[in-house]
Amino acid sequence: MASSSYFIRPATVEDVATYEKAADQVKATPELYRKNLFETPYAHTLLAFAGSPDAPGKAIGLAMYFFNFSTWTGKPGLYLEDLFVDPTYRGKGVGKALFAELGKVAEEKDCARIDWQVLKWNQPSIDFYEKTLGATAMSEWMGMRLEGAQIQNLRKFRSTSS
Repeated sequence: MASSSYFIRPATVEDVATYEKAADQVKATPELYRKNLFETPYAHTLLAFAGSPDAPGKAIGLAMYFFNFSTWTGKPGLYLEDLFVDPTYRGKGVGKALFAELGKVAEEKDCARIDWQVLKWNQPSIDFYEKTLGATAMSEWMGMRLEGAQIQNLRKFRSTSS
């Protein structure tokens, strides 16, 4: 989807490395992006740019996603890992356009659903998802996570034959 003020295309490794400016807690590096997004594509990224394809400007929005599988539907799903729109471009249709592209990908891959998480305090985003997109809050689910040493701790449950 394109407009006179922005356009969307798949990201390159250089795009993602430039867009994801490293904050102190971020562990991602351009090398990790290259390896895990482009050499072995565990995830895919769409970027929205100011300008036009012929005269692109700066990146103003990002949607990073990957595919999962539902035992309930027997179909793949699209999981939106990260969505960001530059605050100066919010309310101008960039978020809708990114979701439109995600919907196109989901239809092409016969996905049963698109899932993502939103922080409970982020009411403007929750309102956008529910009121504009028609999304349903999954309040009966609670996210869980294992990281680093917690993953390594799972070794104690391995079978000796593994």
